[in-house]
Amino acid sequence: MNTKKLTITALLTALAILIPFVIVFKVVIPPFSATLGSHLPMFISMLLGPKVAIMVGIGSALGFAINLGPLVGARAFMHVFVGIIGSLLIKKGMSLEKVIIITAPIHGLLEMLVILPFVNFDIFQLLIVTCVGTILHHCVDGLITVVVVKFLPKDIFTTYSLKKQNP
Repeated sequence: MNTKKLTITALLTALAILIPFVIVFKVVIPPFSATLGSHLPMFISMLLGPKVAIMVGIGSALGFAINLGPLVGARAFMHVFVGIIGSLLIKKGMSLEKVIIITAPIHGLLEMLVILPFVNFDIFQLLIVTCVGTILHHCVDGLITVVVVKFLPKDIFTTYSLKKQNP
């Protein structure tokens, strides 16, 4: 990993840790919670490869565990797996927009599985509140990310060519 990529990884990881502490716009419908923008570091890390996605996902889990408790931290740890899947799809040439759409239900199902032992198989809390809530949150943050990425310097991404998407 070169110095530039390592620096970007560190910055994205720091951002993933800080977001739960500094973002005030949160939606909480237990056991679900959504912090606006919390998926941006994960989505951007996908553009830099699986190793970066893993590091940023761990940072996200750490930040949420410290700020909102171990269950929310465990849910945020799913960013590791979503990030790995997304980065591998991007490496195969898939656009960020498609990756966001494909990983949304995966993300929702993973977070649903995390809370499964804690909600006594309440289908509404599992399927609607957590799974669908996560999918919607994922898509909102995905839309924000697509806009943000358009303003980032194109040369910071090593595994993803924005020039292919922006003719």
